Amino acid sequence: MTRFRAAYGRLLEWVVVALMLALAVEVTLGVIFRFSGHSLSWYDEVASHLLAWLTFYGAALASVKRAHIGCPELVERMPWRARRAVTIAAQVLVIAFFALLGGVGVWITPILATDTLVSLPWIPMSVVQSVIPITAGLIIIAELMHLVELIAAKRPPPEAGGAALAEGTQ
Repeated sequence: MTRFRAAYGRLLEWVVVALMLALAVEVTLGVIFRFSGHSLSWYDEVASHLLAWLTFYGAALASVKRAHIGCPELVERMPWRARRAVTIAAQVLVIAFFALLGGVGVWITPILATDTLVSLPWIPMSVVQSVIPITAGLIIIAELMHLVELIAAKRPPPEAGGAALAEGTQ
């Protein structure tokens, strides 16, 4: 599981880096063309969608790295069994939320197939909005990996006295 998580994280890192580079190149070109007096008609719209994609894929990467913001102080004060139960329940709720989000994304994507970007009418909105169900699935995979680790843990990790488990719910 550790090797899979590392490879999965590296894959998402490459996707995030590629999106960052694409956004940087697109914004730089937009500035250069605007400065030269020949503005790109699609610059603003594509930049906003690239930023949204970067945000969604970055959230998936943060899930793999257990880097989402949280307040583990209350959970850390609980006895080990209660802490484990609460973190498992939290993981199940997170997975349920992203399953719902992904399901709605899959449901809405075909409806958007007839709409297109305003400045690039050959790109359907269903392609642009496909980031929602795709990243919801990626986040579910990351959260399931953590849930399996939580269920398999029968006692607190010795190196952190159990604090690492509570930190994993962030």
